[in-house]
Amino acid sequence: MRYQRAEGVRRREVLGALTLGATAGFLGLRPESTTAESPPETTRIRLAHHPAICVAPYFLAKEFLQAEGFTDVQDVKMETGVSIKPVVAGEVDIALNFSGPLIIRVDAGDPLVILAGIHVGCFQLFGGERVHAIRDLKGKTVAVFNGLGGPEHVFLASMAAHVGLDPRTDIRWVTHPFEESTQLLIEGRVDAILAFPPQAQELRTRQVGQVVVNSLVDRPWSQYFCCMAYAHREFVRTHPVVIKRALRAILKAAAVCSLEPERVARFLVDRGYTKTYAYALETMQDVGYNRWREYDAEDTIRFYALRLQEAGMIKVVPQKIIAQGTDWHFLNELKKELKG
Repeated sequence: MRYQRAEGVRRREVLGALTLGATAGFLGLRPESTTAESPPETTRIRLAHHPAICVAPYFLAKEFLQAEGFTDVQDVKMETGVSIKPVVAGEVDIALNFSGPLIIRVDAGDPLVILAGIHVGCFQLFGGERVHAIRDLKGKTVAVFNGLGGPEHVFLASMAAHVGLDPRTDIRWVTHPFEESTQLLIEGRVDAILAFPPQAQELRTRQVGQVVVNSLVDRPWSQYFCCMAYAHREFVRTHPVVIKRALRAILKAAAVCSLEPERVARFLVDRGYTKTYAYALETMQDVGYNRWREYDAEDTIRFYALRLQEAGMIKVVPQKIIAQGTDWHFLNELKKELKG
């Protein structure tokens, strides 16, 4: 089941309202001037380059950043899909990640600020013969790719806690690369894996296991953002114009992902973010890139913070996470500006 792209809004109206500038030939539209705003505090911006193509708006945003005043856009290569450490270290200026690990790091004292929800629905839980529901994970073995504390582990731990399992004691966690995890699931040596694009598309194509949970359509997960934009607290304080302009580029790119899935899929392949066009296209068509305006980002933080508290993975109450680790004023300004 695929979410209807740009519900209730004609494509031409959305494109016009978003003033899609600086696409560097991507859509052939004239750049929009940003001279009415203050110039960015620096013309350099550093982004994380990692293999999760569900964050396509983040990659595509590079096509908009020149019109936002950035002349030096740098890629910081990530070996995994986890970019939190480089942001904390000041090596990446703005990034995207699943909300759960961000909440855990804010709880641990990392100086992170969550800025906006970007999209919904990238994770899918695949089960073997013995797993047909989340509760079936009790006493089972689950493989994760990025280790404990990574996006897959945190998301599935929150799901387990929501149905009354204790992810610390009821599930046996093992860490393996995606290819090895897939083979272990086929052989029945692990019982489940949580996958994100393009891995989920590959598993479905190869008919490995069955989809137990699809976070795009299955409640309550479909009602909350998975990936959210964030930055270092000090960088947000000292570079507010950079943050607003970069976030605007990401939100514009999210609209393009929803409205032009074929072009974005080709962009991802041509720029080397992924190899298989069919998987990229399916991701662009499946993931909810057009919900950043209608969903409440703060509700997402509150929901997952409660789940992670139930799982024993954070100590403070959700409201403290919201107070210490979020700043929605850039998003609220852009919602008014980018009317669709």
